[in-house]
Amino acid sequence: MKQISFFILVTLSLFSFSQEKFSLSGYIKDDENGESLIGATVVKAGTSIGVATNAYGFYSISLPKGTHTIVVSYIGYDNSSFVIDLQKNTTRNIEINSEGTQLSEVEITAEAADKNIKSTEMGVARLDIKQINKIPALFGEVDLVRAIQLLPGVTTMGEGASGFNVRGGNIDQNLILLDEAPVYNSSHLFGFFSVFNPDAVKDVKLIKGGIPAQYGGRVSSILDIRMKEGNSKQLAVKGGIGTVFSRLSIEGPLVKDKVSFIIAGRRSYIDALVKPFAKKTSPIKNADFYFYDATAKINWKINDKNTVFVSSYFGRDVFGSSAFKFNWGNATASTRWNHIFNNKLFMNVTAFYSNYDYLLQFKLEQLNQSFNWTSNVINYSTKTDFTYYANNNNTIRFGAQALMYDFRPYDATGQLGSGSSIQFVAQKRYGLENSVYLTNEQKVLPRLTFEYGLRVSMYNYIGSGTAYYFRDTIPNEPLPYDHSKSYSAGQIIKTYITPEPRFSANYVLNNFSSIKMSYNRMAQYLQLISNTAASTPLDVYTISSNNLKPLIADQGSVGYFRNFKENMFETSVEVYYKYMQNQLDYVDNADLFINEHVESQLIQGLGRAYGTEFYIKKSKGVLGGWISYTLSKTERLVRGISNDQWFRSRYDRTNCINSNLNYDITKRWNVSATFVYLTGTPATFPNSKIQIQNLNIPYNTTGTRNNYRIPSYNRLDIGATYNFKQNDIRRYKQSIVISIYNVYNRRNAYSIFFQTKQGDPLQTEAVRFSVIGSIVPAITYNFNF
Repeated sequence: MKQISFFILVTLSLFSFSQEKFSLSGYIKDDENGESLIGATVVKAGTSIGVATNAYGFYSISLPKGTHTIVVSYIGYDNSSFVIDLQKNTTRNIEINSEGTQLSEVEITAEAADKNIKSTEMGVARLDIKQINKIPALFGEVDLVRAIQLLPGVTTMGEGASGFNVRGGNIDQNLILLDEAPVYNSSHLFGFFSVFNPDAVKDVKLIKGGIPAQYGGRVSSILDIRMKEGNSKQLAVKGGIGTVFSRLSIEGPLVKDKVSFIIAGRRSYIDALVKPFAKKTSPIKNADFYFYDATAKINWKINDKNTVFVSSYFGRDVFGSSAFKFNWGNATASTRWNHIFNNKLFMNVTAFYSNYDYLLQFKLEQLNQSFNWTSNVINYSTKTDFTYYANNNNTIRFGAQALMYDFRPYDATGQLGSGSSIQFVAQKRYGLENSVYLTNEQKVLPRLTFEYGLRVSMYNYIGSGTAYYFRDTIPNEPLPYDHSKSYSAGQIIKTYITPEPRFSANYVLNNFSSIKMSYNRMAQYLQLISNTAASTPLDVYTISSNNLKPLIADQGSVGYFRNFKENMFETSVEVYYKYMQNQLDYVDNADLFINEHVESQLIQGLGRAYGTEFYIKKSKGVLGGWISYTLSKTERLVRGISNDQWFRSRYDRTNCINSNLNYDITKRWNVSATFVYLTGTPATFPNSKIQIQNLNIPYNTTGTRNNYRIPSYNRLDIGATYNFKQNDIRRYKQSIVISIYNVYNRRNAYSIFFQTKQGDPLQTEAVRFSVIGSIVPAITYNFNF
């Protein structure tokens, strides 16, 4: 009987209306530059009836026929209110003013101050660019990915490691989107800088749990980055000159309030600074070592119902000399079309292209010998997303996507001294992933909200190409080759269909606290092949095939959220458990380099990650920031490895403390500090050795993988920003940022390796390798006009 009553309640909330209602809809934008505002709130004054704008600044709210006072709010902006006599469905675009003086508060999210209490979102953080700019950074350069690493549940393998790890997952388990196009390598300079130019970024959203049904393809997190649309009011120039690189962005209207653009670029100049001081005999004298990136976007408002966005990114890292060359980079392009059918139905259609490739080259000109290796992974995709604002209690989202994987693991050519050459070319591999989803965010009771939905993905491993088949063997041994079969273009080799249910719930206890829970299943059809301590740009991707099943992850979480002192302090405690199937691992001594039978070296097992995240943030006042603590464990179970017992994953960090505090001394001076503590990563160390003719051979007698940990990682950074007095006539703003990275000069271990002790061949010593082992001061000059 209770179940029947609940069903009737849910049905009535979706379909029943007590009186005639109309929709008020439109866009919320910044009145100074015309940028759409993501997450701005539109509320009927004196009530809890309200909505937040979507990723394109669109809102739709249903109200009874009559006169209403509407309040629009967005942190960092003056509240805007107006009275409207609603007699029919009405479109009203609203522009609001930014506050006249610089905020004296620290912002992580630009949404309603109590959204963390009232929304169903869990494990979600939206970083504000103003806050990212205040975080002390390596070489004084603002870095988006390093800011992400200060959030609870997010870690890194250390300095010089690409990407980031979320709740025990590998870097390939994070879907990084730039204007909806995936970015495969998020780092410049081996992980020291991110590929995203902060001057071109408008919004950054990280989702670790309770992932909505419109997202798929990765099992650990979604990092959704939205670029600026370009100032539609007037020309604006922004840039900076730093210790390592300089950056410049230009934005403005081509047709005022109708067509706008933004172009942004960066280029490092370490090589230009070092080369003049290098000796003529130094290899640095003729070496290249730099990176660059360029971002561009154009926004065309065709009419009130149609808007088109075209955006692109291109970046590359270049290292090498005449004898050695190494470069890698990302390229993306996306086109999006927003269409408003009516006041309740919003559509976005996206088509994107993404390419990640790298080159490794060696030359010995005196011997006429060379080696050249390239690899790439390409995505093509079209997707359509609909949002239907049924009423104030129900927002329905549905859509579909087709995603093509096209990649070549390696194309290698060796030039021999005799003039002959040898070539190793892997066949191209193709996969097609189709998915559909339907989800509803439903306010069942005044205090109870559900978001539930289903995503279904169908993946086809397709030709043209040759599929290899292997026989089974004893655990932890390469699979013996059995036979192969050729397939024509488009012919299906293997199909996987995965239902991916999603559910989130929020029960508001009172105006300042709530309890939330969530569950999601995610499927991932592409994984990274790497058996090194940390991922590098040379790692190769592989897709699900007749031999490799897709990675499946089920994650559940529950949390308590509470705000204090009129939302000045936000606190939360989240507990999560993630269970993974078909986790990729490798047989001992796996041969992953230029191997057409590489799948015979791969094995799939189970994984689990669980933990508790504590978080406190101060969002108002001259002193702001956050402190987080994560207690977690990440393990794997793989047949034939570590005595068939659960063993610690290399991404396991038992304790993680992240803090970021900043203080506005005056309107011009701001100081900040960050502190990071991480338990050392697990590693497999020998506990014995065999000596043969004065040669030490390390040996692990227990057969346990990741049986030790390297020393813990901890670091303190400080920074200060001085904002010069603004010239009101010329709109010219400028600031100086001074930062010190690794204040107490700690040599954090990146890895530990063993070698024979010099002078005593019978002794073995452990050697700590540190990427950064000293204080790194920096200064950057920023300007904006």
